[in-house]
Amino acid sequence: MATKSNVTVEDKLRALYDLQLIDSRIDEIRNMRGELPLEVEDLEDEVAGLQTRMEKLKSELEMIEEQIKGRRIKIEESKSLIKKYSEQQENVRNNREYNSLSQEIEYQDLEIQLAEKHINEFRAQIEHKKQVVEDTKSIFEERSTHLKHKQKELDGILKETEKEEEALQKESEKYQESIEPRLIRAYKRIRGSVKNGLAVVPVERGASGGSFFVIPPQVQIEIAARKKIITDEHSGRILVDPDLANEEQEKMEELFNSLKK
Repeated sequence: MATKSNVTVEDKLRALYDLQLIDSRIDEIRNMRGELPLEVEDLEDEVAGLQTRMEKLKSELEMIEEQIKGRRIKIEESKSLIKKYSEQQENVRNNREYNSLSQEIEYQDLEIQLAEKHINEFRAQIEHKKQVVEDTKSIFEERSTHLKHKQKELDGILKETEKEEEALQKESEKYQESIEPRLIRAYKRIRGSVKNGLAVVPVERGASGGSFFVIPPQVQIEIAARKKIITDEHSGRILVDPDLANEEQEKMEELFNSLKK
C-alpha cells in the first residue's frame, strides 16, 4: 500500500478500490446480522413491558383484596351496631327513641348491603384481572422464549464475525489514513448517497458497475490508462478498469481469508 507522498493516480485508484472492498466486506458482515439486533432490542422492550404489566396487575389485585378486607370490617362493624341498637330498643321509653334506633338499624343494614355489593364487584374485578394476568403471563413466556432464541442466534453471528469485523475496521482506518483527505471526503460522500454503499466500481460490459448507462469508448480508454480519477456522470461513482479491479479483488481476498483465521 503506497503512502500519501509521491503516489501515482493508479496508486490512489488501487487504494480507493481496496478501501471499497474492505468496507463492502464490513457491510456484508453487518447485513448478515440484518434486523436481528433491532428484533432483539424490540423483544427485550416487550418482555420488560410485560413484566412491568404483570407487576402492576399484581399490585392492583393486592389493593382490591385490601378493599375487600375493608368492606368486611365495615360489615362486622355494622352488624355489631345493629346488635347494639336492637338491644337498646328493648329498653326504650317511647316510640321516638324506638323509631330513631330503627332508622339506625335500617341505615346499618343498607351499609351492609352496599359493602356486600362492593365485595361482589371487587371479586368480579379480581377474576377479570386474574385472567388478564394469565394471558399476560402466557405472552410473557412466549416472548421470553422467542427472545432467548433470537439472542442466541445473534450471539452466534457476533461470535463468528466480531473478530473479523474489528480487524476489517482497523484495515479500513489504515487505508483511509493513506489516502489524501480530499479523496476520502469524496469517497464517503458518494458511499453515503447510494443504497449499496458502492463509491468505487469497475467498468462492467461497457457500463459503470451496477448501472445500465454505457460509458463512451473514449472515457473507457481514459479509465484504463489510470492517469486521472474519473467519475460516472450519472451516479457520481469513482470508476476503475476491470483489470485493476480483478487484481485488487484477488489481493484483498487473501487479506480477508487471513483475517478470518
